Amino acid sequence: MRVLLLGSGGREHALAWKMAQSSILEKLFIAPGNAGTQQLGENVNLSLTNFKEIKTFVLKNEVNMVVVGPEDPLVNGIADFFEADDELSKVPVIGPNKEAAQLEGSKDFAKQFMKRHNIPTAKYGTFTKDTLSEGYEYLEKMNPPYVLKADGLAAGKGVLILETLKEAKKELKSMLSDAKFGDASSRVVIEQFLDGIELSCFVITDGDAYKKLPEAKDYKRIGEGDKGLNTGGMGAISPVPFANPTFLDKIENQIIIPTVKGLKREGIVYKGFIFFGIINVKNEPYVIEYNCRMGDPETEVVIPRLKSDLLDLFEGVGTQTLSERDVVFDERSTATVMMVSGGYPEKYAKGKQIFGINGVTDSLIFHAGTVADGPAVMTNGGRVLAATSYGKDLKTALKKSYEAIDKIEFEKANFRKDIGFDVL
Repeated sequence: MRVLLLGSGGREHALAWKMAQSSILEKLFIAPGNAGTQQLGENVNLSLTNFKEIKTFVLKNEVNMVVVGPEDPLVNGIADFFEADDELSKVPVIGPNKEAAQLEGSKDFAKQFMKRHNIPTAKYGTFTKDTLSEGYEYLEKMNPPYVLKADGLAAGKGVLILETLKEAKKELKSMLSDAKFGDASSRVVIEQFLDGIELSCFVITDGDAYKKLPEAKDYKRIGEGDKGLNTGGMGAISPVPFANPTFLDKIENQIIIPTVKGLKREGIVYKGFIFFGIINVKNEPYVIEYNCRMGDPETEVVIPRLKSDLLDLFEGVGTQTLSERDVVFDERSTATVMMVSGGYPEKYAKGKQIFGINGVTDSLIFHAGTVADGPAVMTNGGRVLAATSYGKDLKTALKKSYEAIDKIEFEKANFRKDIGFDVL
């Protein structure tokens, strides 16, 4: 099988690493990829939003399947583009179509969907600049803290949690009237704050059947003790100690099954990963958000725990025979620690040479923001590398990941020293 994987981050490196082990893989292309993915296949310079360019490449290189890593191409309708094209319609796209991708692309769409299918989530209201005064009234009836979410994709920055009513009103006006997040905040969802501990759950579905993947917990804040600015993710662990079998059963019965069945009932064709952002409130699960792709850095702990052939699962999605495929997990724990550029998530420099990657033998190093410059590997993003390790328990896995990070260096490198601190 000849596969094109779209994306360039740690998630894509982990997916490429797993697909490269498949006995049914003939050739792997990664667009645009990074310095790590080029060891596993051929990096190709394609724009993820230029579907005509992708079409030309797919036909010229006889690609049999396209696997979509990030959300943008999905929300922009790459699956629909393939489906509608006579020459491409036989090439399966692993990722939902535009309508289904609204589960991530529109917070209001996701909330309405959950309401229709009785899926537990926080109480909410949706407002536009024309209903700003109603938004103020809604905030006045709520208790702090106040949660404001831009309806559309805002590169992970569209969620604000505010302590005072005055701040909440000011930010609501800024989002709706002053387009703080551009078009993404032309609608804003105001949500009840849920107090609990978060985890991420994942399934892969062909629209009928679904298979569960291992759960994970990621760490979003830049600073130790979960302080400071939000990032794309500073580390992750799997499994999640507080997610016992009873709690995971509740997630499956109250959230996963109603989601997959609800999509089908509404005639929404969903093929690919569904990511459930869950919060545990007094041992009851609630959905915080859906994503229409795998998380990052969660992919870097979940995919190494998958013993099954990932490409075989993708083939099951493409041919609607997922129910016939087996999913087997590695019982060991995995832990990922991200190394990031100094200054991230604010201003940071690129182009710093990375040393010591080859000295790591006991952990997996997934590249996120890197680029090859001849034999040298240079930083090329805010999140640079993910060190992932296996262990008989989380403590062992974390210890190994930190030992790996000690061997790698680049100018102004930064990482959190307390990943997993809250569950150990």
